[in-house]
Amino acid sequence: MALNILSAGAAKGLISGLAEEFEQRTGQGLEGPFGAVGAMKERFDRGEPCDVIVLTAAMIAAMAQAGEVDVATVADLGRVRTGVAVLQAARQPAIASAAQLREAVSGASVIYFPDPERATAGIHCMKVLTELGLAKTHGGRFRTFPNGATAMAEMAAAGDAEAIGITQVTEILYTPGVQLVGVLPAQFELATVYTAAVTSRAKDPVLARVLVDLVSGSESATRRREGGFE
Repeated sequence: MALNILSAGAAKGLISGLAEEFEQRTGQGLEGPFGAVGAMKERFDRGEPCDVIVLTAAMIAAMAQAGEVDVATVADLGRVRTGVAVLQAARQPAIASAAQLREAVSGASVIYFPDPERATAGIHCMKVLTELGLAKTHGGRFRTFPNGATAMAEMAAAGDAEAIGITQVTEILYTPGVQLVGVLPAQFELATVYTAAVTSRAKDPVLARVLVDLVSGSESATRRREGGFE
């Protein structure tokens, strides 16, 4: 038996890192995908097994209003900023201003980022690229993936020192082979609060609450902070 989760990719590092501790406490494992919040909500709406769901705070609030999650279990994991990544051994470009960010991105051989239609960071990334005037001129260099974790893993695997990635800080910090350059300049900042909750169709609500308390509670606060949650 395993607890079924549907989770935003931003929380993959946190939940995966706590999975062993959860199993030691409860004797149960964890099953379920991590991905773009839109895709995770679609899977929930299709009726996939789901005891615990992790999405943006706004989406969980809407689910609470609809009776899809237990309001008493709703718990924030923290705020996650969107940042810029390069390979671990690559030179870090300056990205503190819009002009510097534009220069860094326009000079990249490939630009990796999440799904621009269903992933929180991907939607925002495309907006930023458009505002920088690069969406049309550099579209041939874009490489998009279902979530930021996959985008970063693919960037690391490709090994291109001239590549650049844009996604949520947690997904950058979680991926071996890439390094966080920094967060987006203030005018382009995107900080998203992620929230966990027990769903109304949880097969074991008490067990599901154990996971929510574990990932959101004080005992995992250091892990969340080190993983990019604020």
